[in-house]
Amino acid sequence: MAGDLKVSDRWRRWRQRVDLDEYDSRWDRMAADGASVHDEAEFVCRLGGSRILDAGCGTGRVAVELARRGCSVVGVDNDADMLARARARSEDVSWVLADLATMELPAAFDLIVMAGDVLHYVWPGYESMVVSNLARHLKPGGHLVSGASLAEPVQLTHYDNWCRAAGLQPGERFASWNRVPYDRPGHYAVSIHRRPPAATPAGRRR
Repeated sequence: MAGDLKVSDRWRRWRQRVDLDEYDSRWDRMAADGASVHDEAEFVCRLGGSRILDAGCGTGRVAVELARRGCSVVGVDNDADMLARARARSEDVSWVLADLATMELPAAFDLIVMAGDVLHYVWPGYESMVVSNLARHLKPGGHLVSGASLAEPVQLTHYDNWCRAAGLQPGERFASWNRVPYDRPGHYAVSIHRRPPAATPAGRRR
């Protein structure tokens, strides 16, 4: 793990104590016990779109499952150790070592997913830069989907403001990846925002 990554102290503390072997095998044990471990991929596939960016992909659990379901997937993370594990999982995903705030990818995406507390882990003050850069990588009409716990420094009002500043429109919001309604403030939220469709020239019908 590089020591000069632009990440939060929260992320550094997590990486210092986590065993990546245990981190990966935990999902395998949950699946063996009958737990649903691919709610994020199921959620994304229901929204549609074939070209997907997994932003903050970690060791690749979500990206690999999306690729298994037939999506064209790019996984981006700035942790080389975690990305090496992701590469070992699958050759069907394009894995990219990059910072979400400054990455420059050659293609736009139908959907971008942040399937964990990604914005809690970026360098403090970079959160809006990450959202803006992700929005820039969306096709017109594409969706940004983020699931995150609701705690400082990133709360829904902050996130919605960053999305609005990036030109994204708010959509549905849920309390979990399995679409439990978000009918009152809770501890977790899955938010959908959309880049507006391209304008239709005057005098032309869609």
